[in-house]
Amino acid sequence: MLVRDGAAGPEVFLQRRVGAMAFAAGMTVFPGGGVDPSDGTAEIEWAGPEPAWWAERFATTEPRAKALVCAAVRETFEECGVLLAGPTPGTVVSDTAGYHDARGRLERREVSLAAFLAEANLVLRADLLRPWANWITPELEPRRYDTRFFVAVLPEGQLADGATSEAAEVQWRTPADALDRWRAGTDILLPPTWSQLDVLDRFGSTADIFAAEVAIDPIMPELTEVDGGYVLAFPDSARYFADLPSDSRLKGSARN
Repeated sequence: MLVRDGAAGPEVFLQRRVGAMAFAAGMTVFPGGGVDPSDGTAEIEWAGPEPAWWAERFATTEPRAKALVCAAVRETFEECGVLLAGPTPGTVVSDTAGYHDARGRLERREVSLAAFLAEANLVLRADLLRPWANWITPELEPRRYDTRFFVAVLPEGQLADGATSEAAEVQWRTPADALDRWRAGTDILLPPTWSQLDVLDRFGSTADIFAAEVAIDPIMPELTEVDGGYVLAFPDSARYFADLPSDSRLKGSARN
């Protein structure tokens, strides 16, 4: 979740996925993607909390935690051109235009994140990320994911773009505006995206977001049969379904 301060408060960068995607086609989402086999397997210049710190917060192993952080940095660069790395442990690149070709090579898997950073003499800035949430796709879904959410503040001087084949359009919106568009049926939000926007809407600045101490408990929505119908349950699911537009693809009922 890439955030920045705007005139009306914190804004978050959102993408509407193209209709041809195998999962969440047409949905409005945060930038993201899967862990690549090369993520976290090589030595890498690293600044900020070590993998052990991330492993504790995401309740996973240190190698997996390192791979998750590397994947978050790589996917953020691939999908919106924002690079959480710098020439030294205390700096961050202010203009990523010079890394355009490398971005394409990363997307095509012609180079690993570790190799790119080494070639460019850059240090991965893990301290520019914070752990946020962990959602697991319900068992009923044919495609299942164990997803860790991160938050990062847009580095000064950098621009987020929509130069990715996975996004039909991109937008900076306040969480409140994004939720209003969802209620109006303009955008479609899956429960995990809705949940993060709902939480982000409670903060008055990106500094407050970044400083928040968030308890990360894995959440896997569960489908149960109630009174002849099916109920998808997750934290605050009653509010989600109460506000869900009647013509949305995600029809149904829920209870906490």
